Amino acid sequence: MMNLMAMIIFLGIVSRVKYLLLLGLAVFTVTLAAAQGTEPRPILLHAARVFDGNNIRTNTSILVVNGQIARIDTRESFKPSNAQVIELGDATILPGFIELHAHLSFQNVPADIVLKHGITTIRDLGGPVHRPYGGKGSLRVLAAGPIITALSGYPIPSLGATNIATAVSTEEEAREAVRNNIIAGAVVIKIALEPGGEAGAPWSSGHGHHKQADAEYSNPNHMPVHSTHSSKQAWPLLPENIVKAIVDEAHKHDRKVTAHIAEARGAEIAINAGVDEWAHIPCDMVPESLLKKAVARNVKIVTTLDTLARCTGVSHNANVLASLGAEFLYGAEIAHSDIPWGIDAQELIYMVQMARMQPIDVLRSATLKAGQHLNIPLLGTLQLGAPADIIAVKGNPTHVLKILEYPDLVISGGEIVVNNF
Repeated sequence: MMNLMAMIIFLGIVSRVKYLLLLGLAVFTVTLAAAQGTEPRPILLHAARVFDGNNIRTNTSILVVNGQIARIDTRESFKPSNAQVIELGDATILPGFIELHAHLSFQNVPADIVLKHGITTIRDLGGPVHRPYGGKGSLRVLAAGPIITALSGYPIPSLGATNIATAVSTEEEAREAVRNNIIAGAVVIKIALEPGGEAGAPWSSGHGHHKQADAEYSNPNHMPVHSTHSSKQAWPLLPENIVKAIVDEAHKHDRKVTAHIAEARGAEIAINAGVDEWAHIPCDMVPESLLKKAVARNVKIVTTLDTLARCTGVSHNANVLASLGAEFLYGAEIAHSDIPWGIDAQELIYMVQMARMQPIDVLRSATLKAGQHLNIPLLGTLQLGAPADIIAVKGNPTHVLKILEYPDLVISGGEIVVNNF
């Protein structure tokens, strides 16, 4: 009797163990299946042309796997697979555009609209500071944080300071402001060197200033000086020693410094202090001697020509900078009036007309070169391992730049956002 009871108990234990093992196996199988189901399906793109950030290629197809460019090869080399195949026909595939000058947060521009219109990465120059975010089905947003400026300097008189500007009066305050922005996530440091009053500048509307200081700059070419004369007081500028402290502190933390400048005084301070980038082509005419110094020191120039098209000196400055071999980077200043919430074709057209760039160089300035400037590996390219930030337009954008404003395919980090094919 005891042996029979022991046998029954033993069989019960074995059955329970089997049950638990089978249950565990079932749970594991379901979990594995669920995990596999969350992996995005590969995407295979076929089109007549591919602009890879540097060159236009034909008979080239792109495979996207797990949010990255996994393979670039001839159409014929791809065998049938489980990938989602998108036939684009007579279209051009490009990297998503990088907008280097925007005010997304400050003006509450909808990020999803910007993304759907071809910008996949944006740099917010002046506004609340935050760490980079987005890039996988959403707009990648990089921040500069509040603009560092002089006491009562631009943009404080017109826009206030909260989440927009930090005023400093000493080198130590300037260094602390740089560190605070970087700790909070800033990818670049922006400063203002803006006295106000430039004719045609949107930020100077209604504000004039004395231009007596312009006479301090040599004018070997006897250029005409177009400026607004007014009895209103100029906005104060950061002195050169404080700007040098800002640049030094930023460079210690591997950050570049971009300067809002619009005329000769701000340009000279920026050049002498070692500023890396001008956030605008200057609005007033700047002496060629200063422009030559900027180019010699490898200062990068963000264009914003569409925003500043009414400025009296912007076309001249763009032409001179181009003749000197300056490197221009695309930026349209999204959030300004009449600037599209996406790729701005008029900006691209002005870059061809005023900055004497070829259409393919304009495309490079908004993709490959912008990504290199941001120090983000492979961003702005369609290369093996690059983020799958992709747009496509019907036709050839080097023939008609306008078509870039209305992409028929937008992919962010491997996730399809727009597909009209």
